[in-house]
Amino acid sequence: MSFVAPHNRRWVLLAAILASALGFIDGSVIAIALPALRESLGAGLSEAQWIYNSYMLMLSGFLLAGGALGDKLGLGRSFAAGIAGFVLASLFCALAQTSEQMIAARAAQGLAAAVMVPGSLAVISRAYPRGERGAAIGLWAASSSLTTALGPALGGAFLSFGGPEAWRMIFAINLPLGALAVWLILAHTRDPAPEPNRRIDVLGGVLASLGFFLIAFAFTQATPLYGLAGAVVLAGFVAHELRTPAPMVEIRLFALRDFAAVNLATLCLWIGFQAVLFYLPMTLIAGWGQDALLSALTFAPMSLCIALFSPRMGRLADRFGPRPLITAGAVTIAAGFLALGVAVAAEAFWLGVLPATGFVGFGLALVVAPLTTAVVNAVPDAHAGTASGVNNAAARVAGLMGVASLGLVAQARYLAEGGRESFGAFSDSLGHAQAMIAGFQSLVLVCAAVALLAGAIIWLGMSRAQASSSASQ
Repeated sequence: MSFVAPHNRRWVLLAAILASALGFIDGSVIAIALPALRESLGAGLSEAQWIYNSYMLMLSGFLLAGGALGDKLGLGRSFAAGIAGFVLASLFCALAQTSEQMIAARAAQGLAAAVMVPGSLAVISRAYPRGERGAAIGLWAASSSLTTALGPALGGAFLSFGGPEAWRMIFAINLPLGALAVWLILAHTRDPAPEPNRRIDVLGGVLASLGFFLIAFAFTQATPLYGLAGAVVLAGFVAHELRTPAPMVEIRLFALRDFAAVNLATLCLWIGFQAVLFYLPMTLIAGWGQDALLSALTFAPMSLCIALFSPRMGRLADRFGPRPLITAGAVTIAAGFLALGVAVAAEAFWLGVLPATGFVGFGLALVVAPLTTAVVNAVPDAHAGTASGVNNAAARVAGLMGVASLGLVAQARYLAEGGRESFGAFSDSLGHAQAMIAGFQSLVLVCAAVALLAGAIIWLGMSRAQASSSASQ
């Protein structure tokens, strides 16, 4: 029996969009809710950081295992279980009475999201034939981007009109959305019966999760020793996967030219993108002295561009192949980063920063759907969940790497320019604003270079035959 009947594909796509919205809304709103949340729970700065980091660490550490779980146990069942777990953890977040309870609940959210996030893409790839995936993934990317843009507005409305405990509604809203997504998946998909003799690679899952967790922890805590330990554990994971008769991840997938190129390009692109996403508002608020509410508009053009253009780019990827679109998108993103450096130096928000973030958004629209399509098309359909998990893990780990490592670049330039505090701190000291602007300019130069590297990897590394295969299917 087919995983999804053709007339039910739209319902599965809706479930994938809803599941993605859960993760994206929580991710984009938590920063706005943190001040009220801290006051309500009596959390200090360290606890507030862990409320954010505990989610990201668990998500980064277990994404690979979560993606493989769908391939092994049944994609529909595992995806629905991930959503249900995320919703249950969201309920505990809404009911938390102490910062320790909130940190634990957020960690549980991250663990469930490690199954839910790769599942949202994998069910689309399983539901749609290769020739139609690009358009479906484009719609999924556009909807996800729109929810990211609407998330801060939704959170702001709750916090402005709902009183001091309104932050709890940000988590409670996940309950009806998640319940609908679970019903759509269970009602419209049919997993084959689990094979009773199929072996589960428990040791591989433990090694992969521990390795990614240690690397993610190293970047959040700026402790290289943990990163070295993570690299050693991942080396052990690779050795184990090559020997075991039932591997969690087929390491030989990385021998596929397109799969390797796409994941390396993802790593490069998201290092720069997440760093800019993190440090640009900081520069505007602590460097320019701009109002935080106005600075919240910074990425609205980016999200709207992705929402408007991603569906079209997905269809173009089906027609012409992803290679030229991803390459053009990487170059466009690099140009947008450079434009941001100029705009920040000129202190031009409306005519500088906003157009530049829109330009970055257009570049991302060129990239997101074709890149995602290329990931799932680069491997056999049976490995779609694993491929999605690997690609998501690359993006999440890249974000942690970018925020940590490029922050060092910004700080070094800030001090070299005479800054007396730290990059991103509030200060009235002489030269602080100019030093922050200089630090951000150095950061975006590196981000632009890494984005161009991603474009070169795709153009030179992706095989021409695979790049044009969508057009012939």
